[in-house]
Amino acid sequence: MRPPISSRPFAPFVALALIAACALTGCSASGPVPKGVQGTPGGSGVRDPLFPRLGNGGYDVQHYALTLDYEPRTGRLTGTAEITARATADLSAFNLDLHALRADRVTVDGLGSAANQAGDELTVRPRKDVGRGTTFRTVVHYSGTPRTITDSDGSEEGWLRTADGALAVGEPAGSMAWFPGNHHPSDKATYAVTATVPEGLDVISNGELAGETTRAGRTTFRWKSARPMASYLATLAIGAYDTKTSRTPTGLPVITAVDPSVADDSAALLSEIPKVMQWSTRRFGPYPYSSIGAIVVPDGEVGYALETQNRPVFPAEHFQLDILVHEIAHHWYGNSVTPADWRDMWLNEGFATYAEWLWAEDFDGVPAQQNYEKAFEDESNWEFPPAAPPSPARISSSPVYGRGAMVLHKLRQEVGDETFDKILKGWPAEHRHGNASTEDFTAYAEKTAGHRLDDLWRIWLYGDDRPARG
Repeated sequence: MRPPISSRPFAPFVALALIAACALTGCSASGPVPKGVQGTPGGSGVRDPLFPRLGNGGYDVQHYALTLDYEPRTGRLTGTAEITARATADLSAFNLDLHALRADRVTVDGLGSAANQAGDELTVRPRKDVGRGTTFRTVVHYSGTPRTITDSDGSEEGWLRTADGALAVGEPAGSMAWFPGNHHPSDKATYAVTATVPEGLDVISNGELAGETTRAGRTTFRWKSARPMASYLATLAIGAYDTKTSRTPTGLPVITAVDPSVADDSAALLSEIPKVMQWSTRRFGPYPYSSIGAIVVPDGEVGYALETQNRPVFPAEHFQLDILVHEIAHHWYGNSVTPADWRDMWLNEGFATYAEWLWAEDFDGVPAQQNYEKAFEDESNWEFPPAAPPSPARISSSPVYGRGAMVLHKLRQEVGDETFDKILKGWPAEHRHGNASTEDFTAYAEKTAGHRLDDLWRIWLYGDDRPARG
């Protein structure tokens, strides 16, 4: 993601304050609580160091099939989530994350199952234990008025109502505002999103459009994402958009959706997407996905740009060339190679920020060293080490971006341009469509360099104090 251009240079706009456990209570039970179970309940959280209750243990989601019906006039959403997962333990129960929507009925492998809600936890108790290694299908029928989640810095995520529809953005946990799931970046899955809205409105999501039909005054759009995606990268834009599909010179589809009120001002930059893609592929290696594009919305609908997979979201005031480069770079660093946990956020933002420096070097004649020196002098970049954000509220603060990019510049100086280019391409290739940690990256960089880099990591990645300039 790219922080908003504001009086706070790198405002922590996606930090999620943990929501009180009793914000929502209720239950639904479409089957008896099982007796004589042999398994154990899956964990309500994966013990992320910064968000310990986010995500769930005991299973690995393979695919989400979401069927949604939205009425913008009332704000009501009716949904069905078919969740195909593989059990990683013998399960007598498991949890899903769901915020402020009611689960009306739940089945597991076709059998009605008990389901209780407390706060953001939906606990499902199948009639039969789910054995370790078993692939099982959970269907959740749910409804309600999705809510916006206000983060600790006052920024908003989740479900954002707009003048004629809605916009869903989810970093770090807003996706649970519109569908139940395992909402931690370590559990990536493929997606199929079918959404029905009043005729005349559009629905834009990740992946590619698989079909569109209109009947009785309502239009249904079917989107499919065949590459694994972390749930925080899922998006849904509902409204009257100017949509266009074109192709890059290599044949990659470019799917754009722009609010008509900002279409004229956005046209020139949208036409730069093929150039940015050509450069990014040369710099970072083969593109990991089957389409690219953008969603551009009026100012005020969302306060920041976000690297939603295949289709980054931009408010008009932040739709600028450096931000476009930043969000597209995330498709290699963050989207394809996704953090193992939220401490590893610098692997997203440090690389994407350094992509901006590389673009300026290649096209504007501004050496990366010049941007490094500017970042070095910025006091806010030294508030904490980039690999050790002190709290959830700081995962998008300056050190994660600016000092994260400085780590990469010092790595480049240490190993030389030829080896650094190998790291730029090899790192996303090594973990394509997977998850990786800071420790994975440092080990990979040392392996590629052929020697240890202990001092570099100690000073620049984990050090508390600003070193002597060099």
